[in-house]
Amino acid sequence: MKAEKVWRLGSMGDMQILPGSRHRPPMKKPMWIIVLVLFVCVFLICAYIYPPQSSSACYVFSSKGCKGFVDWLPPMPAREYTDEEIASRVVIKDILNSPAIVSKNSKVAFMFLSPGSLPFERLWDKFFQGHEGKFSVYVHASKTKPVHVSRYFVNRDIRSDQVIWGKISMVDAERRLLANALQDTDNQQFVLLSDSFKDPGPHGNGRYSDRMLPEVEVKDFRKGAQWFAMKRQHAIIVMADNLYYSKFRSYCQPGLEGKNCIADEHYLPTFFQMVDPGGIANWSLTHVDWSERKWHPKSYRAQDVTYELLKNITSIDVSVHVTSDEKKEVQSWPCLWNGIQKPCYLFARKFTPETMDSLLRLLANYSGP
Repeated sequence: MKAEKVWRLGSMGDMQILPGSRHRPPMKKPMWIIVLVLFVCVFLICAYIYPPQSSSACYVFSSKGCKGFVDWLPPMPAREYTDEEIASRVVIKDILNSPAIVSKNSKVAFMFLSPGSLPFERLWDKFFQGHEGKFSVYVHASKTKPVHVSRYFVNRDIRSDQVIWGKISMVDAERRLLANALQDTDNQQFVLLSDSFKDPGPHGNGRYSDRMLPEVEVKDFRKGAQWFAMKRQHAIIVMADNLYYSKFRSYCQPGLEGKNCIADEHYLPTFFQMVDPGGIANWSLTHVDWSERKWHPKSYRAQDVTYELLKNITSIDVSVHVTSDEKKEVQSWPCLWNGIQKPCYLFARKFTPETMDSLLRLLANYSGP
Protein backbone atom coordinates (compact mmCIF):
# COMPACT_ATOMS: atom_id res chain seq x y z
CA MET A 1 0.00 0.00 0.00
CA LYS A 2 2.78 2.27 0.87
CA ALA A 3 4.60 1.58 -2.31
CA GLU A 4 1.46 2.03 -4.26
CA LYS A 5 0.93 5.38 -2.62
CA VAL A 6 4.42 6.43 -3.49
CA TRP A 7 3.80 5.47 -7.07
CA ARG A 8 0.65 7.51 -7.26
CA LEU A 9 2.43 10.48 -5.78
CA GLY A 10 5.19 10.01 -8.21
CA SER A 11 2.68 9.78 -10.97
CA MET A 12 1.12 12.97 -9.86
CA GLY A 13 4.48 14.51 -9.69
CA ASP A 14 5.24 13.43 -13.18
CA MET A 15 2.12 15.03 -14.35
CA GLN A 16 3.05 18.27 -12.69
CA ILE A 17 6.45 18.43 -14.29
CA LEU A 18 5.12 17.71 -17.78
CA PRO A 19 4.79 20.82 -19.81
CA GLY A 20 1.24 22.10 -19.78
CA SER A 21 -0.92 22.45 -22.91
CA ARG A 22 0.41 25.14 -25.21
CA HIS A 23 -1.62 28.30 -25.62
CA ARG A 24 -1.55 28.73 -29.42
CA PRO A 25 -2.06 32.23 -30.78
CA PRO A 26 -5.09 32.63 -33.08
CA MET A 27 -4.34 31.65 -36.69
CA LYS A 28 -3.61 34.59 -38.94
CA LYS A 29 -6.30 34.98 -41.66
CA PRO A 30 -4.98 35.16 -45.22
CA MET A 31 -6.23 38.72 -45.72
CA TRP A 32 -4.34 39.18 -48.96
CA ILE A 33 -6.31 36.30 -50.51
CA ILE A 34 -9.62 37.81 -49.41
CA VAL A 35 -8.66 41.20 -50.78
CA LEU A 36 -7.54 39.65 -54.05
CA VAL A 37 -10.80 37.70 -54.44
CA LEU A 38 -12.85 40.80 -53.69
CA PHE A 39 -10.83 42.82 -56.21
CA VAL A 40 -11.32 40.20 -58.92
CA CYS A 41 -15.07 40.04 -58.23
CA VAL A 42 -15.43 43.82 -58.44
CA PHE A 43 -13.36 43.88 -61.63
CA LEU A 44 -15.49 41.21 -63.28
CA ILE A 45 -18.74 42.90 -62.29
CA CYS A 46 -17.57 46.28 -63.61
CA ALA A 47 -16.28 44.70 -66.81
CA TYR A 48 -19.65 43.06 -67.36
CA ILE A 49 -21.65 46.23 -66.73
CA TYR A 50 -19.21 48.54 -68.56
CA PRO A 51 -17.62 46.44 -71.34
CA PRO A 52 -14.57 47.87 -73.19
CA GLN A 53 -15.45 50.06 -76.14
CA SER A 54 -12.39 49.37 -78.26
CA SER A 55 -11.00 46.22 -79.75
CA SER A 56 -7.61 46.95 -78.18
CA ALA A 57 -9.10 46.34 -74.72
CA CYS A 58 -10.54 42.96 -75.63
CA TYR A 59 -7.29 41.05 -74.95
CA VAL A 60 -8.03 41.33 -71.24
CA PHE A 61 -10.87 38.86 -71.65
CA SER A 62 -9.97 36.74 -74.64
CA SER A 63 -7.43 36.68 -77.42
CA LYS A 64 -10.34 36.22 -79.79
CA GLY A 65 -12.24 39.28 -78.65
CA CYS A 66 -14.55 40.47 -75.90
CA LYS A 67 -17.21 37.90 -76.72
CA GLY A 68 -14.98 35.18 -75.28
CA PHE A 69 -15.49 36.69 -71.82
CA VAL A 70 -19.15 37.58 -71.88
CA ASP A 71 -20.36 34.35 -73.47
CA TRP A 72 -20.57 32.58 -70.12
CA LEU A 73 -22.16 35.50 -68.30
CA PRO A 74 -25.96 35.62 -67.99
CA PRO A 75 -27.46 37.71 -70.81
CA MET A 76 -28.85 41.12 -70.05
CA PRO A 77 -32.63 40.84 -69.75
CA ALA A 78 -34.26 41.81 -73.05
CA ARG A 79 -37.01 44.38 -72.93
CA GLU A 80 -40.38 42.91 -73.74
CA TYR A 81 -41.89 44.63 -76.79
CA THR A 82 -45.41 45.97 -76.70
CA ASP A 83 -48.05 44.68 -79.09
CA GLU A 84 -47.74 47.91 -81.10
CA GLU A 85 -43.96 47.54 -81.41
CA ILE A 86 -44.20 43.93 -82.55
CA ALA A 87 -46.79 44.82 -85.18
CA SER A 88 -44.76 47.81 -86.37
CA ARG A 89 -41.50 45.83 -86.61
CA VAL A 90 -43.16 43.03 -88.54
CA VAL A 91 -44.62 45.42 -91.12
CA ILE A 92 -41.40 47.41 -91.51
CA LYS A 93 -39.23 44.29 -91.80
CA ASP A 94 -41.55 42.82 -94.42
CA ILE A 95 -41.46 46.01 -96.50
CA LEU A 96 -37.67 46.24 -96.34
CA ASN A 97 -37.25 42.57 -97.28
CA SER A 98 -39.68 42.75 -100.19
CA PRO A 99 -38.08 43.11 -103.63
CA ALA A 100 -38.10 46.69 -104.87
CA ILE A 101 -40.66 47.53 -107.54
CA VAL A 102 -38.92 47.74 -110.89
CA SER A 103 -40.28 50.47 -113.12
CA LYS A 104 -39.55 50.78 -116.81
CA ASN A 105 -39.79 54.54 -116.41
CA SER A 106 -38.20 55.34 -113.06
CA LYS A 107 -38.61 58.94 -111.92
CA VAL A 108 -37.43 61.23 -109.16
CA ALA A 109 -40.19 62.96 -107.20
CA PHE A 110 -39.21 66.55 -106.38
CA MET A 111 -41.28 67.72 -103.41
CA PHE A 112 -41.43 71.42 -102.61
CA LEU A 113 -42.44 72.64 -99.16
CA SER A 114 -43.29 76.33 -99.38
CA PRO A 115 -45.56 78.95 -97.74
CA GLY A 116 -46.65 80.18 -101.18
CA SER A 117 -45.10 80.88 -104.58
CA LEU A 118 -41.62 79.53 -105.23
CA PRO A 119 -39.07 82.36 -105.67
CA PHE A 120 -36.72 80.11 -107.70
CA GLU A 121 -39.27 78.49 -109.96
CA ARG A 122 -37.63 79.92 -113.10
CA LEU A 123 -34.33 78.38 -112.02
CA TRP A 124 -35.96 74.99 -111.53
CA ASP A 125 -37.58 75.33 -114.92
CA LYS A 126 -34.10 75.54 -116.49
CA PHE A 127 -32.93 72.62 -114.37
CA PHE A 128 -35.79 70.37 -115.54
CA GLN A 129 -35.56 71.20 -119.22
CA GLY A 130 -34.48 68.26 -121.33
CA HIS A 131 -35.35 65.68 -118.66
CA GLU A 132 -39.05 65.33 -119.33
CA GLY A 133 -40.47 62.00 -118.20
CA LYS A 134 -37.69 61.47 -115.66
CA PHE A 135 -39.14 63.52 -112.81
CA SER A 136 -42.38 64.59 -111.19
CA VAL A 137 -43.21 67.70 -109.14
CA TYR A 138 -45.32 68.14 -106.00
CA VAL A 139 -45.88 71.45 -104.20
CA HIS A 140 -47.15 71.85 -100.64
CA ALA A 141 -48.04 75.53 -100.08
CA SER A 142 -49.07 76.12 -96.47
CA LYS A 143 -50.31 79.75 -96.62
CA THR A 144 -51.26 81.02 -100.07
CA LYS A 145 -51.97 79.39 -103.42
CA PRO A 146 -48.83 79.67 -105.55
CA VAL A 147 -48.68 81.56 -108.83
CA HIS A 148 -46.64 79.40 -111.20
CA VAL A 149 -44.40 80.62 -114.01
CA SER A 150 -43.12 77.21 -115.13
CA ARG A 151 -45.13 74.61 -117.00
CA TYR A 152 -43.56 71.91 -114.86
CA PHE A 153 -45.29 73.30 -111.76
CA VAL A 154 -48.75 74.00 -113.17
CA ASN A 155 -51.42 71.79 -111.57
CA ARG A 156 -48.84 70.16 -109.33
CA ASP A 157 -50.16 71.63 -106.04
CA ILE A 158 -51.38 69.08 -103.50
CA ARG A 159 -53.94 69.60 -100.74
CA SER A 160 -52.02 71.53 -98.11
CA ASP A 161 -52.47 72.50 -94.49
CA GLN A 162 -51.02 75.02 -92.08
CA VAL A 163 -47.38 74.50 -91.17
CA ILE A 164 -45.83 75.95 -88.01
CA TRP A 165 -42.06 76.01 -87.61
CA GLY A 166 -40.80 73.49 -85.08
CA LYS A 167 -44.14 71.72 -84.70
CA ILE A 168 -45.17 68.26 -85.84
CA SER A 169 -47.11 69.96 -88.67
CA MET A 170 -43.77 70.14 -90.50
CA VAL A 171 -43.57 66.35 -90.44
CA ASP A 172 -47.25 66.13 -91.41
CA ALA A 173 -46.51 68.18 -94.53
CA GLU A 174 -43.60 65.90 -95.42
CA ARG A 175 -45.78 62.81 -95.06
CA ARG A 176 -48.51 64.47 -97.11
CA LEU A 177 -46.05 65.09 -99.92
CA LEU A 178 -44.76 61.52 -99.75
CA ALA A 179 -48.28 60.09 -99.82
CA ASN A 180 -49.13 62.01 -102.98
CA ALA A 181 -45.86 61.13 -104.67
CA LEU A 182 -46.20 57.43 -103.82
CA GLN A 183 -49.41 57.23 -105.85
CA ASP A 184 -47.24 57.27 -108.96
CA THR A 185 -45.57 53.85 -109.04
CA ASP A 186 -42.87 55.20 -111.37
CA ASN A 187 -41.55 57.44 -108.60
CA GLN A 188 -38.55 55.56 -107.16
CA GLN A 189 -36.64 58.36 -105.43
CA PHE A 190 -38.13 61.16 -103.31
CA VAL A 191 -36.37 64.46 -102.66
CA LEU A 192 -37.46 67.18 -100.23
CA LEU A 193 -35.48 70.19 -101.45
CA SER A 194 -31.39 64.94 -94.82
CA ASP A 195 -28.67 63.92 -92.79
CA SER A 196 -28.29 62.05 -89.42
CA PHE A 197 -25.78 62.53 -86.60
CA LYS A 198 -25.51 62.22 -82.82
CA ASP A 199 -25.19 65.57 -81.05
CA PRO A 200 -24.68 65.28 -77.27
CA GLY A 201 -25.41 68.98 -76.76
CA PRO A 202 -28.59 70.85 -75.78
CA HIS A 203 -29.74 71.19 -79.40
CA GLY A 204 -29.20 67.49 -80.07
CA ASN A 205 -29.68 64.72 -77.50
CA GLY A 206 -30.52 67.40 -74.97
CA ARG A 207 -33.90 67.62 -76.65
CA TYR A 208 -34.70 63.98 -75.90
CA SER A 209 -37.56 63.21 -73.51
CA ASP A 210 -37.61 59.94 -71.58
CA ARG A 211 -41.37 60.03 -71.98
CA MET A 212 -40.69 58.52 -75.41
CA LEU A 213 -39.68 55.30 -73.66
CA PRO A 214 -39.80 52.38 -74.10
CA GLU A 215 -40.16 52.60 -77.87
CA VAL A 216 -37.63 55.40 -78.46
CA GLU A 217 -34.41 55.15 -76.43
CA VAL A 218 -31.88 57.94 -76.06
CA LYS A 219 -29.18 55.79 -77.70
CA ASP A 220 -31.18 55.93 -80.96
CA PHE A 221 -32.05 59.64 -80.80
CA ARG A 222 -30.54 61.48 -83.75
CA LYS A 223 -30.55 64.91 -85.33
CA GLY A 224 -30.60 65.88 -88.99
CA ALA A 225 -31.71 68.49 -91.47
CA GLN A 226 -35.29 68.53 -92.67
CA TRP A 227 -34.29 68.25 -96.32
CA PHE A 228 -33.96 64.62 -97.33
CA ALA A 229 -33.73 62.15 -100.18
CA MET A 230 -35.06 58.60 -99.80
CA LYS A 231 -35.90 55.52 -101.81
CA ARG A 232 -39.41 54.17 -102.35
CA GLN A 233 -39.19 51.46 -99.68
CA HIS A 234 -38.24 54.04 -97.06
CA ALA A 235 -41.04 56.35 -98.17
CA ILE A 236 -43.53 53.51 -97.73
CA ILE A 237 -42.41 52.65 -94.19
CA VAL A 238 -42.66 56.33 -93.23
CA MET A 239 -46.29 56.24 -94.33
CA ALA A 240 -46.82 52.93 -92.49
CA ASP A 241 -45.40 54.23 -89.21
CA ASN A 242 -47.74 55.49 -86.53
CA LEU A 243 -46.08 54.19 -83.37
CA TYR A 244 -42.85 56.23 -83.46
CA TYR A 245 -44.50 59.19 -85.17
CA SER A 246 -47.00 59.43 -82.29
CA LYS A 247 -44.14 59.61 -79.78
CA PHE A 248 -42.63 62.61 -81.55
CA ARG A 249 -46.04 64.21 -82.00
CA SER A 250 -46.60 64.03 -78.23
CA TYR A 251 -43.15 64.68 -76.81
CA CYS A 252 -41.05 66.56 -79.37
CA GLN A 253 -42.16 70.17 -79.63
CA PRO A 254 -40.83 73.62 -78.70
CA GLY A 255 -41.13 74.51 -75.03
CA LEU A 256 -42.10 71.03 -73.80
CA GLU A 257 -40.31 70.16 -70.53
CA GLY A 258 -38.17 73.26 -70.97
CA LYS A 259 -36.68 71.94 -74.23
CA ASN A 260 -37.04 73.09 -77.82
CA CYS A 261 -37.36 69.78 -79.62
CA ILE A 262 -37.87 70.30 -83.37
CA ALA A 263 -39.77 67.30 -84.74
CA ASP A 264 -38.67 67.63 -88.38
CA GLU A 265 -34.99 67.58 -87.29
CA HIS A 266 -35.32 64.42 -85.20
CA TYR A 267 -38.21 62.17 -86.26
CA LEU A 268 -36.90 60.77 -89.57
CA PRO A 269 -33.20 60.50 -88.53
CA THR A 270 -34.17 58.69 -85.32
CA PHE A 271 -36.75 56.51 -87.06
CA PHE A 272 -34.30 55.22 -89.66
CA GLN A 273 -31.53 54.81 -87.08
CA MET A 274 -33.89 52.38 -85.33
CA VAL A 275 -35.43 50.48 -88.25
CA ASP A 276 -32.74 50.49 -90.97
CA PRO A 277 -29.43 52.01 -89.75
CA GLY A 278 -27.46 50.30 -92.51
CA GLY A 279 -29.71 51.64 -95.23
CA ILE A 280 -29.08 55.36 -94.73
CA ALA A 281 -26.16 57.53 -95.83
CA ASN A 282 -25.99 59.76 -92.72
CA TRP A 283 -25.42 62.99 -94.59
CA SER A 284 -27.54 65.48 -96.46
CA LEU A 285 -27.63 65.96 -100.22
CA THR A 286 -28.41 69.63 -99.57
CA HIS A 287 -25.56 71.96 -98.67
CA VAL A 288 -25.93 74.73 -96.11
CA ASP A 289 -23.20 76.89 -94.59
CA TRP A 290 -23.10 76.85 -90.78
CA SER A 291 -19.58 78.28 -90.56
CA GLU A 292 -20.80 81.47 -88.85
CA ARG A 293 -21.88 79.36 -85.83
CA LYS A 294 -25.15 81.29 -85.48
CA TRP A 295 -28.73 80.20 -84.87
CA HIS A 296 -29.40 80.41 -88.62
CA PRO A 297 -27.05 79.36 -91.43
CA LYS A 298 -25.37 81.83 -93.72
CA SER A 299 -27.54 83.37 -96.44
CA TYR A 300 -26.00 83.87 -99.86
CA ARG A 301 -26.58 87.25 -101.49
CA ALA A 302 -26.05 88.35 -105.09
CA GLN A 303 -22.41 89.30 -104.59
CA ASP A 304 -21.68 85.89 -103.08
CA VAL A 305 -22.84 83.90 -106.08
CA THR A 306 -19.79 83.15 -108.19
CA TYR A 307 -18.40 80.27 -110.20
CA GLU A 308 -15.89 79.65 -107.40
CA LEU A 309 -18.71 79.31 -104.86
CA LEU A 310 -20.50 76.66 -106.90
CA LYS A 311 -17.24 74.84 -107.58
CA ASN A 312 -16.38 74.80 -103.88
CA ILE A 313 -19.81 73.48 -102.88
CA THR A 314 -19.81 70.71 -105.48
CA SER A 315 -16.29 69.58 -104.53
CA ILE A 316 -16.96 69.02 -100.81
CA ASP A 317 -16.58 65.30 -100.09
CA VAL A 318 -16.61 65.31 -96.28
CA SER A 319 -19.69 65.84 -94.13
CA VAL A 320 -18.96 68.07 -91.12
CA HIS A 321 -21.04 68.88 -88.03
CA VAL A 322 -20.25 70.74 -84.82
CA THR A 323 -21.89 69.56 -81.60
CA SER A 324 -23.99 72.05 -79.65
CA ASP A 325 -22.43 71.32 -76.25
CA GLU A 326 -19.59 73.23 -74.61
CA LYS A 327 -16.96 71.08 -76.30
CA LYS A 328 -18.07 72.17 -79.80
CA GLU A 329 -16.68 68.92 -81.08
CA VAL A 330 -16.20 68.78 -84.85
CA GLN A 331 -17.61 65.58 -86.30
CA SER A 332 -16.63 64.63 -89.84
CA TRP A 333 -16.88 61.58 -92.05
CA PRO A 334 -16.39 60.96 -95.79
CA CYS A 335 -19.34 60.93 -98.18
CA LEU A 336 -19.26 57.43 -99.64
CA TRP A 337 -21.21 56.37 -102.72
CA ASN A 338 -21.05 52.58 -103.03
CA GLY A 339 -17.87 52.65 -100.97
CA ILE A 340 -16.20 55.39 -103.04
CA GLN A 341 -15.64 58.88 -101.62
CA LYS A 342 -17.36 61.44 -103.84
CA PRO A 343 -18.83 64.96 -103.51
CA CYS A 344 -21.62 65.10 -100.94
CA TYR A 345 -24.10 67.62 -102.33
CA LEU A 346 -26.57 67.73 -105.19
CA PHE A 347 -28.42 70.80 -103.92
CA ALA A 348 -27.77 73.92 -101.83
CA ARG A 349 -30.01 76.31 -99.94
CA LYS A 350 -30.20 79.69 -98.25
CA PHE A 351 -29.91 81.73 -101.43
CA THR A 352 -31.85 84.99 -101.24
CA PRO A 353 -34.28 85.84 -104.09
CA GLU A 354 -31.90 88.53 -105.37
CA THR A 355 -29.48 85.80 -106.46
CA MET A 356 -31.88 84.52 -109.16
CA ASP A 357 -30.32 86.28 -112.15
CA SER A 358 -26.77 85.40 -111.12
CA LEU A 359 -27.70 81.75 -110.68
CA LEU A 360 -29.45 81.65 -114.06
CA ARG A 361 -26.34 83.02 -115.76
CA LEU A 362 -24.07 80.54 -114.02
CA LEU A 363 -26.39 77.61 -114.74
CA ALA A 364 -26.17 78.29 -118.47
CA ASN A 365 -22.37 77.90 -118.43
CA TYR A 366 -21.70 75.67 -115.44
CA SER A 367 -21.00 71.96 -115.41
CA GLY A 368 -20.06 69.96 -112.35
CA PRO A 369 -16.58 68.60 -111.59
